[in-house]
Amino acid sequence: MKKYTVLLLLVLANLFWAGNYVFGEYLVAEMTPIQMTFSRWLIALFLLFPLAHWIERPDWKSVWKKWKTLLVLAILGIISYNFLLYEALQYTSSLNASLVNSINPAVLVLFSVLFLKEKLRLKHGIGIVISLLGVLLVLTKGQLQLIFHNTYNHGDLLMLVAIVLWTIYSIISRKTKSIPPIAATTVSVLFALILLLPIIFFSDVEFNMNLSNQALIGIIYMGVFPSVGSFIFWNVSLRHIDASKAGVYLNLITVFTAIISLLLGKSITLIQVLGGILVFTGVYLTTKTSHTTAKDTSIPTQSKKLTGS
Repeated sequence: MKKYTVLLLLVLANLFWAGNYVFGEYLVAEMTPIQMTFSRWLIALFLLFPLAHWIERPDWKSVWKKWKTLLVLAILGIISYNFLLYEALQYTSSLNASLVNSINPAVLVLFSVLFLKEKLRLKHGIGIVISLLGVLLVLTKGQLQLIFHNTYNHGDLLMLVAIVLWTIYSIISRKTKSIPPIAATTVSVLFALILLLPIIFFSDVEFNMNLSNQALIGIIYMGVFPSVGSFIFWNVSLRHIDASKAGVYLNLITVFTAIISLLLGKSITLIQVLGGILVFTGVYLTTKTSHTTAKDTSIPTQSKKLTGS
C-alpha cells in the first residue's frame, strides 16, 4: 500500500472519531448516555461479526478462551469509557472533551512507568508536565489559581476519569495480542451489550424511542463510522506503519473537532488554543523522543480502535 494511502486512512479514522464527539454533544439532548452507548454498539455489532469473519477468519474457540479478559475490556473500554464520554458531553463542549482526552497518550506512558516498571526519561517527564499544564489551562479557562478551588466543570472531570479507565483498558489489552483485533473487539462488544441489557430493562433509565431525524442520523453515524470505519482504517494502516508513528495522528481528533465546531458556528477561545498546543507538545515529547519507549508504551492495536469513541 502506498504511503499516501496509509496517511489518508489515518486521517479519515481520526476524522470519524472527531465526529463522535460532535454528534455526541447534540445527541445527549435526546438520548441518555446509556441509550447512546447501547445503541451505538448494537449497530456496530451487526457489522463487526461479518467483518471479523471475512477479514480475519479467526478461530472463534481461541478467541472465547480469553473471555475473562475480554469481559473486563468490555466493562472498561466499551461501557465505562463511552458512558463517561457521553455523560461528560452533557456538561462540557465537544472541543473541551477532546482537548482533555488528548492527554491520553501521556497518561498511558505515566501508568506504564508506575505499573509496568517501564523507564521514564527526563524529556518524557517534561512532556507529561507540559501536557498536564495544557489540560489545566482548559479546565480552569486560564485561571490556574482555580486549581485549589472546587470550580471545575463537571464534564471535564468526568473526561479525566474516562481517560484513567481507558489507560487501564489499554494496559490490560496487552494480554490479547494473540487474538485478531476485530474478533476480540466483536466479543467485547457482545459482552458489553449483554451487561447493558438488565440496566436498560430493569432500571429507571429512560430509553427514548421518539428520536428526531437528526438524532437517528447521529446514532447511525456513531455506530458505523467511529465504531467500525475508524477501526478498520486504523488497523489496515498499522500493517504498514509503526504504532508509535500512527499514535501521533490521534491528536487530529482534537483538530478535527475544533474545525467541525467552527463550521457549526461555535467559538474557540484563545485559552483552548493555547491549552491544546501545550497538550500536543507534551504528548509529542512523551511519546516520540525515543522510538523504543514509544513502541513499548503505545496503545496496542486492539485497544486503539476505540480511542475518543
